[in-house]
Amino acid sequence: MPADTDLLARLLYRDGLVLVVDKPAGLPVHAGPKGGPNLERFLEPLRFGLPDLPHLAHRLDRDTSGCLVLGRHKKALRRLGRLFEAGRVEKTYWAVTAGRPEGEAGTIDLALAKRSTAARGWWMEPDPEGRRAVTDWRLLGADGGLAFLELRPRTGRTHQLRVHLAALGCPILGDRVYGPKDADAPLHLHARRIGLPLYERRDPVDATAPVPPHMTAALAGCGWKGEGL
Repeated sequence: MPADTDLLARLLYRDGLVLVVDKPAGLPVHAGPKGGPNLERFLEPLRFGLPDLPHLAHRLDRDTSGCLVLGRHKKALRRLGRLFEAGRVEKTYWAVTAGRPEGEAGTIDLALAKRSTAARGWWMEPDPEGRRAVTDWRLLGADGGLAFLELRPRTGRTHQLRVHLAALGCPILGDRVYGPKDADAPLHLHARRIGLPLYERRDPVDATAPVPPHMTAALAGCGWKGEGL
């Protein structure tokens, strides 16, 4: 479990409807079948005087870090749910991949379906009969066998970015499910920025999460200078 579970210190944005926190890598957002620490256990400091705790408006994988949106009450959650369902939320991820894709930018349009076995559990895989999944990508830098990619998912399927990049031939560094099983690095996938067109007469809510420590060395090796893009 990550040591930094002080979500108040990781708060990126707050208003009357919504909160955006910088989720630490390694912390699941929900309790699993066996229980254990999860983000929902650390929400009390984010109540800010309201009778109810905030609730998740979407999800990030356990090992993915970065921008996570919370609704502060039921009305806010309904409004956020409509934005996510309509594909109006602008999501930007940064990833370091093992292998460099061909070209400088592109779009992956590859439907996904869920599979499961008793021995392996569940996973996602490409399937033309599955749900449509689309990801835009752009190469931001490279270093030998590693690449620094910006990812903009147009859909929000489970494990979409991880499966898409593996299908492209460059799995995310540290992905033991869709990449090399002997990977010894943590997952290098970060929800860098999120934009929410939540209000009609105001600019979209815009939040950016700082790069997590476990990704800085690989990003620097690929040419990142420590600034935003």
